[in-house]
Amino acid sequence: MDNSSIIFMTVPDSLRDDLRHFHSRYSEQETFGEETFEIDPSILIPVELNDQELSWEAIISGMLRLISIHYKNPPQPEDELTDIKNGNILSESGLRNIPSGWIDYYRRFVLTVKPEIFNEFLNASIVKTGNGEFDLAMEISDVLEGLFPGSPGVLLNKALILEERAEALARNGHDAVKETMEAMEAFRIALSREPVLPDTLFNAGFFFMRQRDYVLAKECFSRYVSLEEESEIPSEIPKEKINQAKKIIREITKEGLDDRSFQEAYDCINTGKDEEGLAIIRGFLENHPKVWNGWFVLGWALRKLGRYGDGLEALKKAKELGGNSCDILNEKAICLMETGDLCSAQKELELALRKEPENIKLISNLGVLAMRSGKKEEAAAFFRTVLELDPDDALAKHFLEKI
Repeated sequence: MDNSSIIFMTVPDSLRDDLRHFHSRYSEQETFGEETFEIDPSILIPVELNDQELSWEAIISGMLRLISIHYKNPPQPEDELTDIKNGNILSESGLRNIPSGWIDYYRRFVLTVKPEIFNEFLNASIVKTGNGEFDLAMEISDVLEGLFPGSPGVLLNKALILEERAEALARNGHDAVKETMEAMEAFRIALSREPVLPDTLFNAGFFFMRQRDYVLAKECFSRYVSLEEESEIPSEIPKEKINQAKKIIREITKEGLDDRSFQEAYDCINTGKDEEGLAIIRGFLENHPKVWNGWFVLGWALRKLGRYGDGLEALKKAKELGGNSCDILNEKAICLMETGDLCSAQKELELALRKEPENIKLISNLGVLAMRSGKKEEAAAFFRTVLELDPDDALAKHFLEKI
């Protein structure tokens, strides 16, 4: 949403006739119910001043902006409400203290004029997320949250936007801890909504798996499977998803990944407590010696501690036991690079890049490898590719300056 000015005015007679043709057909019946909307002449309407003409679009835009502001920053009991008169133009700070009754009125007004807005805005946020326009997607999500407070569908959509934003940052080699924590909190809020949406459980399961929190992942998938038995509508829960969830539960149980020590080890290493994480993952592997995930975490910890030879052996063991992720290949490449085997390191990185052609971390490491091999032009080409994918990548800029 932009920061154009908002003017408050009474509903003009020219628009009152139009409004009589609308009826409240809300997207979420549990929130607002079925009723006919009536104009309250005592409540002034906000109009966004993008042009000189008064229009439904300008009115709805003004109302949506206020709904979003009020939802994110609701007035506190000690706040003095803004005294608004016809013709007032308010600053951004003044817009925060609109009476709550007015905000509820604006919600009903918007849903009367645009009963299709839930699906319209939800689809728009999905498109923006797919295009990597995460700030715009979140602005749309904020409006939806304001219009439909506590909506399970809106909460899930927000969590998915935040998850995709964190994943995009991680793919580009950036620190995404803060963004990942925001996504995790959004999923926790969505999961706390009762009754929880089946899609929330299914998507949260995969999110927690990607965070290697297999305990929570198993819990989500188990709850998802249980919904099949509880559902009164045949085929309400897709059979293929149920089977997929059951398969994941079996694999987590078989591999012992629901052992809390695995998650503790991963969290320690991910937050820089490498020695502590190393001790914990060794304990896990004593009980689960054939779990490739455990050997990967061990290799990761050893690599971070500068024990490249030991780390390489652990990562080889992870691969022997069935691990073949890009993370394993990348960690192996770093260990090989640091032990002087540049040729093998390049093979690992190229294999990983075939799996994820736009993974900036892999491309950047290929650039570092080329520099160590004395291939400056090749290194520069890799770093320029990184900057094409992410113009703000500081590491690529740094290395290009050194070449």
